[in-house]
Parts: sequence; structure tokens; C-alpha cells
Amino acid sequence: MEITCTRCHQAILEDSCYCPTCGLPQLVYSSDAIPGQAPPEHFNEPIRDASTVDWKRAMRAAVALAVPAGLLCSLFSPVSIFGLLWMSVAAAWTVSLYLRSQRPAWITIGAGARIGLVTGLLGGWMAAAASGVSLFVMRFILHQGGSLDETWQTIVTDAQTITVYKAWLLSPEGRAGTMLSAILMLVVALIFFAVGGGALGARFQARTRRSGA
Repeated sequence: MEITCTRCHQAILEDSCYCPTCGLPQLVYSSDAIPGQAPPEHFNEPIRDASTVDWKRAMRAAVALAVPAGLLCSLFSPVSIFGLLWMSVAAAWTVSLYLRSQRPAWITIGAGARIGLVTGLLGGWMAAAASGVSLFVMRFILHQGGSLDETWQTIVTDAQTITVYKAWLLSPEGRAGTMLSAILMLVVALIFFAVGGGALGARFQARTRRSGA
């Protein structure tokens, strides 16, 4: 038998304590209950609002996955072409790790998106830091600045549509500004995909729980 959530009006199984869609705790009355008999064990569980996040536990999972994901997404990573995918997977995985310690083991889509946002911010910062450190090491420690400048000049020389800006783009300020813009764009994209990955992870957990109920 199914009942209806008083908040979002989605169908809920009779023995479910929470709405699988919005996370609202449900008051369930059973006509089969015997006076003086203890209620089923799962009704004695502490009620947790599935739309809230225990940030202490969420941050542990986010840091554990955002750091390696950020390194993989940095501009000079050999697998950076899949950077947005890495960050989306990291955010969804963060939600999954977080839910292992939660009862009930699921959260709302909004809460998953917030965890994904934090994962994206951490991963984006790590990607930006790794990209900056890589540029510094290549130019000042490995002394590969000449090859970087030659590559940059080849790109600019072949771009006929930016002739007017050629002098500025070939200057140190132009190169630094363009690289900084690229890093910032990467960070914004990583955050966006991380939010989506967190939301999808929460949605997947809700569907898994509903199908297993």
C-alpha cells in the first residue's frame, strides 16, 4: 500500500519513514499495531532531515576525491581532456561515500548539489594551483620557457583574425593574462559539472532506495 507525501505529494511506501523525493519525515499509522507492543525497529531510528548535510563528514569525502580529481583536471595533466568527466564522477562519488555513514542512506537532490558544489570548489582550486605550479616549474626550474614561448608564438602567428592583438598576446602580460583566463574558465566549468554530478548522485541513490524498497 502506498501513501502520499504531505509536501510534494509523491507516492511513498507504507513502511517508509521518509519521502524518497523531498526527504520529509513521515508520520505513519498502522492499524495492525497492538497496544503495548513496541513499534518496528526502524521507526525507533533518529529522524534526520535528508535535505540537510553533515558538513564534517561531507568535507572528508570531498577532500579525499577533489584533490586527485583536481590534479587530473589541471591544464598540463595528460588526461585533462576528460577533466569535466573526472570532476562529475568525483562529485557523485563524494555523495556516495557521504551516504555510507548516514541513516537513512540517501539525501535530496539539492543536498547532493551542495556537496557537489563544495567538491567542485576544492577540485577547481586544486586544478588552478596545479596548473600554476606546473607553469612555474617548466619555466624557472626545468628552463623550458623557450619552448613554451615558441609554441605560443606559432599559435598566435597562425591566427590571422587576431592580428591587431598580436603584439599584446606575445607580450609577457598577454601570455600571463590568457593563461589565467584559461585557468579561471576551467575552474568555473569544473564547479558546474561537479554540482551536476552531486545532484545526479543523490538522484541515483534515491532511485536505488525506491527500487529496493
